Amino acid sequence: MSPLRNRARRLRKDQTDAERGLWLRLRSRQVNGAKFRRQHPVGRYVADFCCPDRMLIVELDGGQHVARAKADRRRTAFLRERGYRVLRFWDNDVLRETEVVLQQIADAVSDPHPGPLPNRERGHRGTGSLRRGPSSRPHGVASAKRIPSPPSTSPSPPEGEKVGMRGRAGRMSG
Repeated sequence: MSPLRNRARRLRKDQTDAERGLWLRLRSRQVNGAKFRRQHPVGRYVADFCCPDRMLIVELDGGQHVARAKADRRRTAFLRERGYRVLRFWDNDVLRETEVVLQQIADAVSDPHPGPLPNRERGHRGTGSLRRGPSSRPHGVASAKRIPSPPSTSPSPPEGEKVGMRGRAGRMSG
């Protein structure tokens, strides 16, 4: 077994509280029928949650991500280049506002991916409708609403589409 697969297995066993709680709500196609995988290898990275059919990745960021902002920007760029939309949430937001986070994920699952590729260009990623196809834009991020939250002194999660707790939508620089 490859080192990346071994790492993914280890990460599945050593989940954070936020990952464990969100997985209980994403598994078994509970969100708009979308199949999510946890700690799923994508290229040289392991995504926290991945829905390959909808080309959507959900990343949970703890405090350690503040120091790793540059690495997270490279990771998000890599994932986007492969056609994935990337949503990022702070662990605290997942724990405190689980229902709102799930709604934002459901909205992203339901929205068509911007700039889908024709079926012949999809490769092995699925045979669904164009509505679910990968993006041809490396920065392809669907619009999403941010979740309101109490004021916080912690910085935003690095890179990717911010679906944080402040009521604004958008991407971080990158």
